[in-house]
Amino acid sequence: MKVRENQNTEWKSVWKDEYLSSVCGFANAQGGKLYIGLDNKGNPVGLKNSTRLLEDLPNKINNAMGITVNVNLHAGEKEYIEIDVPPHPVAISCKGSFYYRSGATNQLLKGAALEAFILSRRGVHWDSSPFPRVGISDIDENIVKEFCAKAIQKGRLEKSAAVETVSTIIDKLQMRRGEYLTNAALLVFGKEVDKHYLGAFIKVGFFEAEAELIYMDEVHGPLLTLADKALDLIYFKYLKAKVSYKGIRRVERYPFPEEALREALLNAIVHKDYSSGIPIQIKIFDNRIFIGNVTRLPENWTVDNFLGSHTSQPFNPLIAHVFYLAGLIESWGRGIEKIFKACETDGIPHPEYTVHPCDVMIKLTAPDDRIIHSGRREVAEKFTEKFTEKFTEKEQLIIELLAGNPHYTMAELAGQLSVSRQTIAKNIKALKDKGAIKRHGSDKKGIWEVTMHK
Repeated sequence: MKVRENQNTEWKSVWKDEYLSSVCGFANAQGGKLYIGLDNKGNPVGLKNSTRLLEDLPNKINNAMGITVNVNLHAGEKEYIEIDVPPHPVAISCKGSFYYRSGATNQLLKGAALEAFILSRRGVHWDSSPFPRVGISDIDENIVKEFCAKAIQKGRLEKSAAVETVSTIIDKLQMRRGEYLTNAALLVFGKEVDKHYLGAFIKVGFFEAEAELIYMDEVHGPLLTLADKALDLIYFKYLKAKVSYKGIRRVERYPFPEEALREALLNAIVHKDYSSGIPIQIKIFDNRIFIGNVTRLPENWTVDNFLGSHTSQPFNPLIAHVFYLAGLIESWGRGIEKIFKACETDGIPHPEYTVHPCDVMIKLTAPDDRIIHSGRREVAEKFTEKFTEKFTEKEQLIIELLAGNPHYTMAELAGQLSVSRQTIAKNIKALKDKGAIKRHGSDKKGIWEVTMHK
């Protein structure tokens, strides 16, 4: 045969009942053909029991899965059998297990992946599923108001939304199912996202080698706030700008364009599989950055579909709709195109994508003339050596908290350490005087940077 094993084709030299899982995988995906009597290069090797298989296979498949397939004998010098499996609109199980064909492999679905697959077969997305035991009091009113202000400014919500109740806005966004809020409502607007969802945050780490983590941070909060928080953190703490001068004008150029990083982050947030319990992961090196995300391509999509021009098919439609209304994304499936364009405009190489059945990773690479080798290990070691002798115990605790979450407010720090805000303010002033921390931005939306005198 001229074709190769792929999404729709598989070859087996002999029949084994374990191959029923391949039939199930084809039925749950795009359909396909399983050939019995072909070697791993697609060449006929012949069958000794072709007549019996013609009788047995339809019954085996029907008994295991309850579906009907076409079983055809290809006669010749060396006979082989073709099992033609049509795609099915409902979820098909094989003896109680669900399989899905992805590329040239057969995936056993379980846990969150199985739940999402069954929901999709029912025309339901996970983000629109109801979440019990929560109510409107679990929604952050300030985040809803900020969203409304952005959406009104973009002309995507009526001005009357500014004075409507949180409950009304949630209903207008179709984020309630009967008496229950949806997963999307809690993820986008929830007061305590981490309480309800494992892995609904962004993890950022700086590496000097592939397995050498130097330091890391986590970015938590409602989904609408994550991209800005993560970008602030990355550009203040993780990336260094190369400085040059045009006349007397100072020019700073970061290794990666902010527009490309922002779009990549927003894509990851909107398309993440939040049922997986795995956070978005950002690995930063001196010369490259990786953004990894657990998700799945739309059904029947290939990598070419993903990277080429395509319509918008978000993994989380309700979440994507809110981000669209707020002006954070468009609804034309142009996210990847915008990342490529931003890289071209900034003069860095095109991004590289690695697409697996259950995750997608984007890699951005910095040009040689923008790389600043950090020597951050040496800085970290010096900081550790001087840490205990320079700071009081209370100051050490504050530094550790701010290193873990640079978005802490004075009130939150006071709550973490069970002390008054006055005590925190006194220690913060002392740490600033010692050159241990800096504040960037406003009191409300700013960020802390843990530093030291060199």
